[in-house]
Order: sequence, then structure tokens, then C-alpha cells
Amino acid sequence: MKRAVIFVLLLLAAGSLIGCASGQKFTEVQPKMVAENPEVGRIFFYRTSILGAALQPAVLLNDQTVGAAVSQGFFFVDRPPGNYVVTTSTEVERKLSFTLDKGQTRYIRFSVSPGFFVGHVYGELVEGSVASEEIKDCKYTGGKKD
Repeated sequence: MKRAVIFVLLLLAAGSLIGCASGQKFTEVQPKMVAENPEVGRIFFYRTSILGAALQPAVLLNDQTVGAAVSQGFFFVDRPPGNYVVTTSTEVERKLSFTLDKGQTRYIRFSVSPGFFVGHVYGELVEGSVASEEIKDCKYTGGKKD
């Protein structure tokens, strides 16, 4: 009986790692990430938790797919100043609205909350000082280029 319980726990532990990001850490990639155009702003998207690692909803920015909310992963996009809406969807759709200024860097952290059938992945704006500590061990997922 004990072996069966241990086996199940090991399977659950291994399963929780499925879907985690694999790539270079933020601290390794950051020095190479320089905005090409000073007229735009940069938006970082990241997810630190392994909770609900199998949930990797698409991340839409103003209804355009820019990447996925991958556990322990990050990506970024450069965009012109303006108003933006970030949308993620699992069993419910979650939206976050914000304004991006010229030369500004914004950070969107994704978290998971319990749902009826599956968890809900939602974004929230995070201050740069907080984000720089949280994102440092996340791995670059590349996002989707337009």
C-alpha cells in the first residue's frame, strides 16, 4: 500500500513539471534585450508559478495572439504607445486593460486561480521593482512574432 501511495505521489510530482518553460533564464537573456525603437514601449509577460503548469492559454494583446502563459516562462513584445487589453481564456475569459507610454516598460504577471473544471489564468500589472525579482528565474519562451 505504501509503495502505491509513493508511486502516485511521484507521478503527480513529475506531472506538475510538464509544461514548464525551457530556455535561457531572464538574467541570461536580459543584457541582450535592447529595444530597437525608442518610440515604442515594451511589455513583458511572465508566469512564475508551476501551479497548473499544464494550463498554457494563449495570450492575446488587443485580440492578437502574442504568446502563451507558460509556467515559469516569459516573453516580451514592443508596441507603440496606446491603450491595450490582455486576454487569457480557459473556462472563462480574463481581461486586463492598461496604457503603454513611449519608452515605458510594463510587466504582466500571470497567476492561476481555481475554477470549476480547470484553473483560470489571469494577468495583473506588476511594478518593475517587484517584477525584476520575480522574473529573474523565468525562462524565455519567445512569444509569437508578428
